[in-house]
Amino acid sequence: MSESNEMAHAELSETVWNEALEAYSEASKAPLERMVKEYSHTYFLTAGECDPESRLPMPLIVSRLIEVATEHANSWGVGYARLKEDGQAWVLSRVSVEMLRYPHVNEEYTITTWVESYNRHFSERNFSITDGKGEEIGMARSIWMVIDTKQRVMCDISKLSYISRNVSGRRSPMAAVPRLPQVTEGRCEPYTFGYIDLDSNRHVNSVSYVKILMNRLGLEHYDAYCMKRLDIAYLKECHSGAAVNIHFDDRNPLEVSAEIEADGVAHCRARMHFEECDYREEYS
Repeated sequence: MSESNEMAHAELSETVWNEALEAYSEASKAPLERMVKEYSHTYFLTAGECDPESRLPMPLIVSRLIEVATEHANSWGVGYARLKEDGQAWVLSRVSVEMLRYPHVNEEYTITTWVESYNRHFSERNFSITDGKGEEIGMARSIWMVIDTKQRVMCDISKLSYISRNVSGRRSPMAAVPRLPQVTEGRCEPYTFGYIDLDSNRHVNSVSYVKILMNRLGLEHYDAYCMKRLDIAYLKECHSGAAVNIHFDDRNPLEVSAEIEADGVAHCRARMHFEECDYREEYS
């Protein structure tokens, strides 16, 4: 199916969306112009959530980013439940996370999100992670799209007036989300997706990819190196029982690249940048 035909099949109804937004605005007694352009959520890191280095783990960071983005969309009245009524869903396409410092056990941290830009196909949503003192300790950029859940094609989001009204003037200093190349060097390991990898849509969860790829490295690696940046691209969905190959290039412990593919088709690509960091010194 051509791109134009895909978009024609998946074209959103601006009237439906605007009616929903007007209804939400009336119910909340808040005019659309005052819809919150930035949204924040504060968390407390418990011991049970920590990684072996007593830090906030990267998979949980990605999960929190998705959660805060969802809460922000819900505050506009166009979150998961509303889109589901029209057979549509927000889908995370790419995400990059850059950490200056990780929160530690028993520490509060706040994630703030806003939409920086959008076009016909994608919405760019950014994040700032701050500690209990309000100091920025991390940043993230993400690319989202809306898909028709039956046709499995992208929808045209350029007609959604609620986005244009709520694009923030705030810009992130973080480098843009990159396009990741094919991984052709390193080792290759087979993997079969199972029940625990899936989400409510019955395909592999975005966070599961992060966990699977991070598990290719051992404890000794994370004790000696701290991940400073993660770039990950979700290219094609996977389902339960799918047998894939994980191409993993960790010849350079500071720059690790990975790709999950099946039958020559890439489903996910990632790059992890590390710096030497003995976690024991953080508690000395």
